[in-house]
Amino acid sequence: MAGALDDTDDLEKLAFEFAPVGIVLTEDRVIRQCNLQFASMFGYQRDELIGHSFRMLYASNREFEAIRDVGFKALKEAGRYMDERLMPRRDGSIFWCRVRVFTFDAEAPLARTILTFADISDTRPAISMTNRERQVVKCLAKGMTSKETARELDLSPRTVEDYRARLIKKFEVRNFSGLMARLAGFSI
Repeated sequence: MAGALDDTDDLEKLAFEFAPVGIVLTEDRVIRQCNLQFASMFGYQRDELIGHSFRMLYASNREFEAIRDVGFKALKEAGRYMDERLMPRRDGSIFWCRVRVFTFDAEAPLARTILTFADISDTRPAISMTNRERQVVKCLAKGMTSKETARELDLSPRTVEDYRARLIKKFEVRNFSGLMARLAGFSI
């Protein structure tokens, strides 16, 4: 009987490690365990993620907090949440992923969760951005004004405004708020 138990444990470990989707267990938004697919999807080694806040996978604190707020209500009400969003990889490239979240406790939804991440870029390609566009977006996502962004990147404020306008057109949104929401995956 002990051998059968060991075989089951081995099968469960194999299923977790080699699942075709990224799987991560969090406690209070800190990564406690993840599989190889999850780490690889974001461009990290597993040990670089374990014990760290999920914040490291977002471009800004604002995005990190915003996504918490979006899913929190659904987790409290149903214990589950799902969306599709653009996420940055370690190298700065962006990819679309489908995220599903399950909480163990609807009263304290973020205390312990299991999330799955599926890269869906092949069916929903990410819109490519130039390096300079990414720099502008990163600054603006941090809440910097166009003038502050211009100083940071050694550009004129007008050039930053031109980048904003091009990005709004490229992502087919109406305004800067729509752009930030699209990049965070809120308006799909």
